[in-house]
Amino acid sequence: MAGLDNPDIDVDLLYKINGYAESLPGWVSDAVTFLVEYGFAIGLVLAVLGTWFLVRSRPGSAQAVAGVSWALGAAGVSYLINQPISSFVARPRPFIDHPDLHVLVQGKEGWSFVSDHSAGAMAIAVGLLLVHRKIGIAAIALAIVQGVGRVFTGVHYPTDVLGGFALATAVALLLSPLALYALTPLVRVLAGTRVFGWVAAGEDVRPEAEREPGDHVDGGEPGGEDGGGRHRARARRGVGAQSPS
Repeated sequence: MAGLDNPDIDVDLLYKINGYAESLPGWVSDAVTFLVEYGFAIGLVLAVLGTWFLVRSRPGSAQAVAGVSWALGAAGVSYLINQPISSFVARPRPFIDHPDLHVLVQGKEGWSFVSDHSAGAMAIAVGLLLVHRKIGIAAIALAIVQGVGRVFTGVHYPTDVLGGFALATAVALLLSPLALYALTPLVRVLAGTRVFGWVAAGEDVRPEAEREPGDHVDGGEPGGEDGGGRHRARARRGVGAQSPS
């Protein structure tokens, strides 16, 4: 495909967002460039580590830890899928066809559609949302800001960013069941070893009759960051217990 036609709204929005970059002082431009190229990505990786740290100590947390792993895996899969799409569409970078743009990130090569940065960021964010709602929402907000930053710095069209968001969301959601099916047993095996036992809390294999009321296992299901805690709290308070006759 010999390029992607640019709708007027796409180019107009590009110029509108990129126009704000012209008035930035030099040190602010440098800071924005670092954030767009590296800072937001570092923040998302830290969000992955923080989510893993929060869920790893729960009884039966293998599935939640597998979900955190999939957040990174989804970014990698999105990147691999994007490569043939980019080659097929063959859309030049916006500063090629519009040399009057104020480009903050110099030396960018490769095709413009789909934005790798935007796809990777959103894949991680959606993956985290499946594990921890609050962190996932914050990560999605960070991914959106990074996507706007790609347009702000003049290296992508708005539709490049939207395409990356759509691709990453589809990959993270549609392949999540298969990824968890494959990764959860692996995490359980690692958690049961002496070397990698820190990866996740092991399963409580005691018979139900031998467990204390507060030992309820929540199963570490993605999306339920406090589900097990509610069960344990109810057990401690005696909520739901039948009154003696």
